[in-house]
Amino acid sequence: MLVGIDAGTTKVTTLIGEVARSGDVNIIGYGIGPSAGMKKGMVANIDQTVNSIATSIEKAERLSGYKISSAFVGVGGSHITSQNSRGVVAVSGHKREVSREDVGRATDAAKAVQVPSNRELLHVIPRGFIVDGQDGIKDPLGMSAVRLEVETHIVAGAATSVQNLSKCITQANVQIDELVINSIAAAEAVLTETEKDLGVLVADIGGGTTDIAIFADGAIYHSAVLPVGGINVTNDVAIGLRTSLDLAEEIKIRHGTANLAEVQPEELLNVAVLGEEDGQTIQRKRLSEVIEARMGEIYQLIHEEVKRSGHGGMLPAGAVLTGGGARLSGAAELAREVLQMPVRIGAPQGVGGLMDQLGNPAFATPIGLLVWGANHLGAEPIGFTPTPSLAGGVGRVVDWVRGLFPG
Repeated sequence: MLVGIDAGTTKVTTLIGEVARSGDVNIIGYGIGPSAGMKKGMVANIDQTVNSIATSIEKAERLSGYKISSAFVGVGGSHITSQNSRGVVAVSGHKREVSREDVGRATDAAKAVQVPSNRELLHVIPRGFIVDGQDGIKDPLGMSAVRLEVETHIVAGAATSVQNLSKCITQANVQIDELVINSIAAAEAVLTETEKDLGVLVADIGGGTTDIAIFADGAIYHSAVLPVGGINVTNDVAIGLRTSLDLAEEIKIRHGTANLAEVQPEELLNVAVLGEEDGQTIQRKRLSEVIEARMGEIYQLIHEEVKRSGHGGMLPAGAVLTGGGARLSGAAELAREVLQMPVRIGAPQGVGGLMDQLGNPAFATPIGLLVWGANHLGAEPIGFTPTPSLAGGVGRVVDWVRGLFPG
């Protein structure tokens, strides 16, 4: 049994899955509840967050009949940072063949970067290997070599933010199998291997944040978190129409669009107004102008992050939008215009079970946590012993290597 917990800004989702002998994941239980105590992907109130997580867990347990003891947990927030690093070692052994120990030593060398004491390593993900100057190698085990290099993607988060989230999970009586950043989890659920090989951007537009990951040559190259999301759009609608946040959210989903071209000037809406009994009648175009402006800003921030990564104009597979914000009408059309690349909406794929209820972009991250868990749980680390600060699932530093070389 696998469990994924996504404690987001607006909702907490707990999924329970079973892994078949084939490796396929089937979802057998879920619990979804409103999130209180989280702000922009980070814990703002521990007691409220613990209660929200516990409620979600209880719902999933009741539906599945299983008791949850441990889970893969999504991590978000603008404190997430990433960098790429390279590790180099001489191949040991009298046969001069690359062993698991060599791969582990190279990965350890790559993670020997300066990490401030207030930062916590979450992932050290091997992107590819170079054997005696020959690059583009995905699996170097058994190859004759003198020198082995590994290129890695390193992700870190603020130690206090990571510890606060971990504390909330453990206080809800659940142990942490591993913390996985949201963008990597979402990518597991919505991207194809072809897209990763060609070069692709995944943007998980959540309630309080937008999580970004860029893949090239089949592996992750860049990851980041932007402190904007669907809540910003809802707030703008509430202010622009002088209505409550709950009603603004409902209006945004039912009548809003990020694509002004699909709105006719004569379309009218009746909207309740704070402090007035009769409400007001507005043009749907006015609502959509507010939505388009804020969504355009979010896409512009994504565009700038892509340029900052050095991959501007170098993503043939374009962008895949997922998360609750991607369900907004017209989201893909506006994104194509701003990002200047192909765009599709990414729904979770490759998972069975209760997908009638969960098969939409809003659940990409929790489903991706299950997929990640199915690919990585139970494999032995290669040449790596967790330090006390990383023990307890906060980061398996050679997690991706274990997926590359099972058994």
